[in-house]
Amino acid sequence: MGKIPDGIFGGFSGRVGRVVGYQWRGEDLLRKAPRKRPKGSGTARQLEQRDKFAMVMRFLTPIQDVVGVYFGNVYQSKSRFNLAMSYNLTNAIVEVPGGSFALDFPRVLLTKGGLRGMESGTVVARAGRILELNWTDNSGQGSAAADDFVLVVAYSPVQELFQVFDPAALRSEATVQLTMPTYFNGEEVQVWASMVSADRKVAAISSYIGTAVII
Repeated sequence: MGKIPDGIFGGFSGRVGRVVGYQWRGEDLLRKAPRKRPKGSGTARQLEQRDKFAMVMRFLTPIQDVVGVYFGNVYQSKSRFNLAMSYNLTNAIVEVPGGSFALDFPRVLLTKGGLRGMESGTVVARAGRILELNWTDNSGQGSAAADDFVLVVAYSPVQELFQVFDPAALRSEATVQLTMPTYFNGEEVQVWASMVSADRKVAAISSYIGTAVII
């Protein structure tokens, strides 16, 4: 049922017939209510696109605090999370045998911005559930500053779990050892790293560092 809190001259929320009233960024807006479609309806291409969308959404939602803050700049009505969804939906999905789809982890981006990124990043697992990352200190090159934060994201595809280290280190340190939680023991994780300015206003394009098996 729709509500008109300010009378007939004000905005309303809810549904009245085929019209839905809602607020977006402080504005009262109207849209046509979608017609209900039987579950599973649509062309093969539409169903395929829905499956891809659901896969990327499921992947990015747990790390909204990363992509929702550090992915590009808000554009018109598109949030940073929307931009991350759009980019990865277009660029980071590959078809696998059997006609299904999967994320191509080396092509996934988690942050996007104008800051100079991580150079020559590598990752190796050490005993005690430690991820050791090494990189080249490129402080002073372009926008790179010694006190930029290093942001590290590790992901277990089997458990569909993330571990975020923010901040993990400083750009100038060139190395860091990060202890993973016990429930990652024995798991292969995908690892990305990025740089974030000290004031957290600018990020770099994230780098895919590689995989490591937690020991």
